[in-house]
Amino acid sequence: MALRATIYKAELHIADGDRHYYGSHSLTIARHPSETDERMMVRLVAYALNAHEDLAFTKGLSDTDEPDIWRKELHGDIADWIEIGQPDERRILKACGRAENVLVYCYNHASNIWWNGIKNKVERARNLRVIHFPSEQAQALGALAERTMQIHVNIQDGEAYVSADKGQVTVRPESWR
Repeated sequence: MALRATIYKAELHIADGDRHYYGSHSLTIARHPSETDERMMVRLVAYALNAHEDLAFTKGLSDTDEPDIWRKELHGDIADWIEIGQPDERRILKACGRAENVLVYCYNHASNIWWNGIKNKVERARNLRVIHFPSEQAQALGALAERTMQIHVNIQDGEAYVSADKGQVTVRPESWR
């Protein structure tokens, strides 16, 4: 019998001074059995950093043809394709061909090795951005995870201040590309 996703509920409140986006989102997050709290929370913060009324979580790890998060235009084209982790270069290049913008959020100690191994292979992708969450900050985000969460994300000068009942974390994403 296959394991089922664990459902998390999050009330996400975003104040993004950099993009002048202010909003609240009631989110249902399906955490795949192989997904860690750390990855799920990086996914949630990536959502906050790119918040838009049309942004949505997808089937993620359960579907290889979809990213973790995307934003589709009204006519069906993919505006933003957002991956979490360390996708291989074929997946990245395929996404770059399908979407207007592709963002990859990597977050663990092996990210440097991964990026050094593929950066020359994805050099031609003009619509690709790679953002790294330092490992300690990603781990601290994972510690905030609860089945029902109230998350406040304040974004200013490229930094995200994430607070929840269990504490707070400052995330300083590093743009690698």
